[in-house]
Amino acid sequence: MVFDWNTVILGILGSAWRVFLVSWWIVVPLALFFIWRDFWLWGKNQLWKRGLQWTLLEIKIPRNILKTPKAMENIFSTLHALYATDPGFEDRYFKGQDLQWFSCEIVGIAGGVHFFIRTPKSHRNLVENSIYSEYPDAEIAEVEDYVELMPQILPNAVYDLFGTDFILAKPDPYPIKTYEFFEANVDEQRLDPISAVTEVMSRLREGESIWIQYLVKPISSDKLKAEGEAIRDKVMQRKKPPAPKTGLDALISGLGEFIFNLFHAPRTYPQWGGAPKKDDAVKMSQLSPGERNILEAVEQKISKLCFETVVRFVYLDRADSFSPANVAAVNGALKQFNTQDMNSFRPLGDTMTLVTSKKLTTKSWFRKNKLYLRKRRMYDRYRLRWFPQKASILNTEELATLFHFPIVSVESPMLRRLETRKGEPPPNIPFSS
Repeated sequence: MVFDWNTVILGILGSAWRVFLVSWWIVVPLALFFIWRDFWLWGKNQLWKRGLQWTLLEIKIPRNILKTPKAMENIFSTLHALYATDPGFEDRYFKGQDLQWFSCEIVGIAGGVHFFIRTPKSHRNLVENSIYSEYPDAEIAEVEDYVELMPQILPNAVYDLFGTDFILAKPDPYPIKTYEFFEANVDEQRLDPISAVTEVMSRLREGESIWIQYLVKPISSDKLKAEGEAIRDKVMQRKKPPAPKTGLDALISGLGEFIFNLFHAPRTYPQWGGAPKKDDAVKMSQLSPGERNILEAVEQKISKLCFETVVRFVYLDRADSFSPANVAAVNGALKQFNTQDMNSFRPLGDTMTLVTSKKLTTKSWFRKNKLYLRKRRMYDRYRLRWFPQKASILNTEELATLFHFPIVSVESPMLRRLETRKGEPPPNIPFSS
């Protein structure tokens, strides 16, 4: 007997078609509902975003500031007050609301390195007060958005760009290298991780710009804490405790344990339900030093307030003098936060303005057009500062490592600092009438 695959396939397709003819009035409206829901939420959210009012604040810090990134960590802890609760059903479906966010930006333009915070106008006082509480001599001013100084559409015949988003390479509970790793008890030996970025920016030529944007959204810490505890339990080989038994199940289970232990008592020590077994967990003393360090770092990260974060990087230069060396320098500056056993930053592939040039692959088809569209999208995303769908979770310590005001030992020549400190006039100053 010859097995006819065509007959089998046609039979399956025919059966599926008959099922669809019977149930289409349920399946089709249900599928259309989910498609409509996604478009509805997207449209409402776009309208809500466009209705937000923003302000861009430039922060200048005195030259002789001695505070470490710990001060910036306190600022981020204060700014976490933007989070109250997740939007409810009505706010999300009918108003399009999402959690509010802000943007911390380090901008290098030939002639200076600038520090900005872009925040909703409704939260400007919170941002200013949190900065003044740690840096009372700082100067904060609302300024014109620097992105408006560039053409609205890039790349063009004059300017070219490279850009990408960075996210964590491993699960969020694993931390990156933070500022505590760079600190020393002696000021002369203290390293500032932000100096690698400001040094590159200080050497830009006329027409070059480096924009680094940290989009930060305060969120609940519950998800990160749950993921971190799951990693801890996996490393320590902890088993989830079984659900407690009640009623008849508990009685039967207890009776079975009693009979089992009664017969095995002469040979083994009785084992009762609920009592921890020796093999249920690996004691800390049995873990390797590396495993203990990872567990301590994970627990340290999940113990602090956290933010959904994405790092966005754009390099602009004239097309006839575009320098890939500056792209490599910024990538190298971010690599100082990477560790092999914990976490690191990686570029998000679908945002990187780079398309493979290998032949005979689908990725190489229409390469120039794809590359141009990616650059356009990246430039527009930076200008709008809209939060992407894919982001990582960092805590306040990690954010303070990435974005803080340089300590006094950072000597980048183009760093924008206040040359003098503000002070109040003496109370006994004479006034002429």
